[in-house]
Amino acid sequence: MDFEPQYTPEQEEFRQEVKAWMKDNVPPGIVHPADPIDLTEEQYQLRRDFGRRLGAKGWLWATAETEYGGGGLDVEHAIVLEEEAEAAGLTIPPFYDSGGRLGGASIVVWGSDEQKKFFLPPIFKGEVRTWQLLSEPEAGSDLANVKSTAVKDGDDYIINGQKVFVGSSLGCDYMWTLTVTDTEAKRHENLGWFMIPSDLPGITVQPMDLLISGGESGAGSGVKNTVFFDNVRVPAFNLIGGHNQGWKVATTHLELEHGTGGKISRNVVVDKLFDYCRTNNRRGEPISKDSDAREKLIDVHIEQEIVRLLQLRNYWMRHSGVTTTYEGPQASYLRKTLGLKMSRHILDILGPAALTFDPKLGASEGHMEAHSRAGIIAIHPGGTTDIQKVIMSRRIGIGREVREKAGALS
Repeated sequence: MDFEPQYTPEQEEFRQEVKAWMKDNVPPGIVHPADPIDLTEEQYQLRRDFGRRLGAKGWLWATAETEYGGGGLDVEHAIVLEEEAEAAGLTIPPFYDSGGRLGGASIVVWGSDEQKKFFLPPIFKGEVRTWQLLSEPEAGSDLANVKSTAVKDGDDYIINGQKVFVGSSLGCDYMWTLTVTDTEAKRHENLGWFMIPSDLPGITVQPMDLLISGGESGAGSGVKNTVFFDNVRVPAFNLIGGHNQGWKVATTHLELEHGTGGKISRNVVVDKLFDYCRTNNRRGEPISKDSDAREKLIDVHIEQEIVRLLQLRNYWMRHSGVTTTYEGPQASYLRKTLGLKMSRHILDILGPAALTFDPKLGASEGHMEAHSRAGIIAIHPGGTTDIQKVIMSRRIGIGREVREKAGALS
């Protein structure tokens, strides 16, 4: 059975247009480090430049409305675009940016017309990069337990507090965050969702040097940060969704982060693992010919192909306006758990070569070692595996009389 998408002649013609454009516009010199921590300032700026080129074309956030800087493409053409970016060894966006996928989507749903016109075009055109600031020392999986405060003061809010496990290296232009806007109101009815310029007085970003988060090669998040707010004055205009309405805004970006947004790209680590096993020998023959290794490689292929197809399904459902329930957390749970399981498979196949980035001893230029660390970390961000199971249960009606509905996406 062939699960791959089928393309019309029009879409294949669009593919050729994209191929030609990529050839002319991908900046020369882009490299793909195994670990996001190794992304240099120079490499980051090359990616930002490419992001701006995509944005000017309308291809950075291809399905977003043209009015706000998107491409206005249908889901089929967007898939072609992302496939060709992947063929060029890149992702869309080509750098870590939570703005278009999560923050921007939340503004599309909950922002006023004025807020959409102000915030969305710079995000969708690649002119700004955003971080999400959610977790706190006392609020992670229980996000509604945030303690940072936003106190109304005339036409502004004064924000104080601390966020952890934030962003990446190399800074950002905007931060979107969740704060308490009413200390007396009930949980979920006491929050505000803000878009905050990162250069406002009173904001301090402190790298968490002993904590490194894995991610996609070259575009992952890498270093995490603690962000401190000390009497930061933010215009009330930057409050999205209204006073004490932050939780409903958060349900949109949480829905997407928990897997409903989907994804079409392949797991590059799988391809690199197969290439390494085909081109490196064990006892005089390619590793891929070893019977034990072949069995494990088959497991890796099947498991990751299931994840890819679930994420492709969710991508199509998200951009086609199909009503979703448990599909997002289902794909997210499987991706998280199988990532860790794949690390075990890689270790079984490659042995110590999977655990070092030494160019002479390590496998695949360090990509296997980086994945081994990332596999442990990846079960936590964006909703832990336990959180995904809770969401799935509520969506299919286990434990509650009324089934939980998915967060609003339009």
